[in-house]
Parts: sequence; structure tokens; C-alpha cells
Amino acid sequence: MSQISTLFTDNTILINVAPYAILVLIAILSVLWYFLKRSQHPPLPPGPRGLPIVGNLPFLDPDLHTYFTNLAKRYGPIFKLNLGSKLTVVVNSPELAREILKDQDINFSNRDVPLTGQAFSYGGLGLILLPYGAEWRMLRKVCVLKLLNRKTLDTFYELRRKEVRERTRYLYQKSQEASPVNVGNQLFVMMMNLTMNMLWGGSVKAEEMESVGTQFKGVISEITRLLGEPNVSDFFPILARFDLQGLVKKMHVCARELDAILEGAIEQMKRVRSRDGDDGECKDLLQHLMKFKEQEADSEVPITVDHVKAVLSDMVLGGTDTTTNTIEFAIAELMSNPELMKRAQQELDEVVGKDNIVEESHITKLPYIVAIMKETLRLYPTIPLLVPHRPIENAVVGGYTIPKNTKTFINVWSIQRDPNVWDNPTEFRPERFLDNTSCDFTGTDYRFLPFGSGRRICAGIVFAEKMVLYTLAMLLHSFDWKIPEGQVLDLEDKFGIALKLKTPLVALPIPRLSNSNLYL
Repeated sequence: MSQISTLFTDNTILINVAPYAILVLIAILSVLWYFLKRSQHPPLPPGPRGLPIVGNLPFLDPDLHTYFTNLAKRYGPIFKLNLGSKLTVVVNSPELAREILKDQDINFSNRDVPLTGQAFSYGGLGLILLPYGAEWRMLRKVCVLKLLNRKTLDTFYELRRKEVRERTRYLYQKSQEASPVNVGNQLFVMMMNLTMNMLWGGSVKAEEMESVGTQFKGVISEITRLLGEPNVSDFFPILARFDLQGLVKKMHVCARELDAILEGAIEQMKRVRSRDGDDGECKDLLQHLMKFKEQEADSEVPITVDHVKAVLSDMVLGGTDTTTNTIEFAIAELMSNPELMKRAQQELDEVVGKDNIVEESHITKLPYIVAIMKETLRLYPTIPLLVPHRPIENAVVGGYTIPKNTKTFINVWSIQRDPNVWDNPTEFRPERFLDNTSCDFTGTDYRFLPFGSGRRICAGIVFAEKMVLYTLAMLLHSFDWKIPEGQVLDLEDKFGIALKLKTPLVALPIPRLSNSNLYL
């Protein structure tokens, strides 16, 4: 009986101990697996600890470019953040930017597309958001080689000249009234008018351009606002179907309005061609795109009408605020540094003269104006974090793992102000670019990436160069610029879809040409 009791007791002990032994064994195996995995795969980048569920979201500063720069000082040139349920990695050095944009360019060639971006761009069909592949390569070829090249853009020179001259005439009228102007607003009106004329000026009836333009500007402004709104559905994709903030619903409304405008322009173009016949000459970018659509109809990856609309939308969003803000920053910096403005005006006087007006043909003889544009884009890159990349497969960058589909920011604002790379990095010194021929806009120098680099480099570089340089030269040649009495010049920037001045530049234009007729 005692033997049976002892056996029963021993079995009871074994039964009671077994679950704990299993748990201990699982824990040991888990630790071994963790260290084995670490020995085989580099760890994730370092980064600040977050809260459960929301991660680092509550601690984000609205000015992400400066917030990320400060985090890099603590955690190093590459760090991670958990934004909701999504992992985000930020890169802050030229060397790591090179790894992503050159060494692993194909792997990082996809975009992280916000839900509002998908809603307005026909499901992400535009050149900016489309995933890398045959469809994207087709659109890139059309845009870069045929649509936004120098030869095609040169055909629109008279349009650019007309809009710039019209704005110069308006500024002259304001100067006669001694009335200050909001520089950014005037530049935006000019760029929007020019963009619309380039898009469909030859297709839409002249008498309808103004009403279409008013509607168009309103829709684009609302789309830009919605794209800049943080969306909880992007941080927690599981909530996307609920659209808790209603941002996607609002964007769909804007998208329908934009589609109606673009569809109306296409229908007008078709009616004109049907009535007058096709003489083979393209008078605007819409006509160019529709012609390419017809030529590529039988290709393996044909261009659709939605592709055409998405590309036109990209051109508006990518070519108005960005160009406007760059010129506004340049004028503000030159006003803050009067000796630099005098140097630029002296170059213009020597090349153009005060009894003449600036033409685009003068730009190649104006190296200091070009240096001003470069220095402005160094200090104030239009897209300070670039459009976020997303690796197709797991990647190793800087000795750390970036998992597949991780949103990856390249902080060019930080890179272009890095004291280890640039002398006196926060000073506005255009002359630093006069002898530095390696720093162009092609993205081959990873210290200077205002338009990005690699396959996804901005397709509109040539257009941006033409508009910024020509407009800047015209404004500096035609006027001196002064701060109105009682106001202070503020150069602080503000993060957004495009970097802009936190306080809009209000200035007084003062004519400096020899003859008032030059302003007419």
C-alpha cells in the first residue's frame, strides 16, 4: 500500500512539474532562436521606444524634417520609428542615401502610397505613385523622353514668356501704387496659369479658360490639403475600410471634380480635331499625351485615358507649389542678404542690360543665378524627405535590416545641412556652387539631392530649371525688393507636402529698369 502511495505521489509530482518544464524548454529554445536569428540577420535600426499600439505617433513633431534631424543626432544616421502598426525607417547621410538610391535602387523603387493618394490618382496610376514595373517604365519614357524634354518644353517658351511678362506688368503697377505684394501668391497665380495653358491651352476654348481655371485651382488646392492631412488609416491599415476621418471620401469627391475637368478638356480636343482635322501639330501637353496614346495602342503596355489624366494631375501637383516655393525662398534669402542680391543684379546688368528684358537665352550666361537656385534648393529642398520609398524585399542598409514594405524616408533636408559635408551649412552662400560642378540636379552627388536620384528621380527637372531660373532672373532684373516698413523678414520654413515659408513673404517691388515701357 505504501509503495502504491509513493508511486502515485511521484506521478503527481511529475504531472505537476511537466508543464513548467515545457515552459522552461520553450523559453530556452526561444532565446536560442532569437540569438541565432540575430547572428544570421542584421538587427533593425535603433530608435526611440514607443507606446503600446500607437508606437511613436504621439511624439511626432509636425515639422518632420527637423524632428528627424534631431533624432539622428541621438540614434545615428539610420533609425526606426513605429508609427501605429507600420514600421518606418529614416536615413540621414549621403552614404546611406547612396546605398538606397544607387546600390539597391531597384529594390527601393516602389513608393509608399497614402490612401488619399490612391483615391485621387486613379488608383495610383500616375508617374509619382505607380509601382515600378513595365507600366511605370512606359509612362516614364513618355514623360522624360517625349513630354518633358528640352525640345518639347522649348515649344512652350512663348507661353512661359507671356505669363512671366504679365506678372511683371502687374508688379510694376503695384510698385507705382507703393503697394506691397504677397510674393508667393503672385508666383502661384503665374505658375497655375502657365501650367493650365501648357496642359490644355490649345484644346480648351479661350473663353472657357478662366471659368475652368477657377474651378481647377479650387480642386487642386483641396487635393493638396487632403494629401497633407495625417490619416489614421495609413498608420493602422486594418481600419482603412472605416475611413474614420472621412479623408478618402473627401478625396473621391475632389477626384470626380478633377476627372470632370480633364474629361471636358479631352472631349473639347476631340471635337476640335474632328472639325478641323489633325494637322499633326501638338499645341499642348494633352494633345501630346493623346497622340502617344494612339501611337502606343498596340504596344504590350498601352497608354489608357486614365494614364493620361493621372499624368496631367501629377504635372499640376508637382509643378506649381514646388516651383513657387523655391522662388519665394530665393527672393527672401536675397532680401536678407542685400550684397548677394546686388551681385546677382550686377551679373544681370552685364549680360542683359537695364535697357532690355531677360530672355531664356540669357540663362546660360548667368552662372550666379544658377548658383542661387542650387543654394536655395540645398537649404530648402522642395520635398524635404523625398517621396517615401518602399523595398520590394528585405534589405540591409548601413548594417541594419529594413524589412520588406517598410516606409523609408531619405531626409535630404538634413543631408544638405550636414556640417560634416558642407562648410557653414546654415548660411546662404550661392558662391559655393560656382566651382562645384559635381553638384548638379542629376542625383549623382549624394550630398545634394533636391530632386532625388536613381530610377524615381523627379521627371520634371528640366521644367523646374526653366521656370525657376527664368522667373528668378526676371524678378531680380526688373525690381529691387524691400521689406515694407514695420514688417520683419522671417525665413523659418514649414513642413508640408512641399516645404514653404512659415510666414508668407510680403515685399515691395521697386522698378530698376531704364524705361517704363520695358514693363508693358
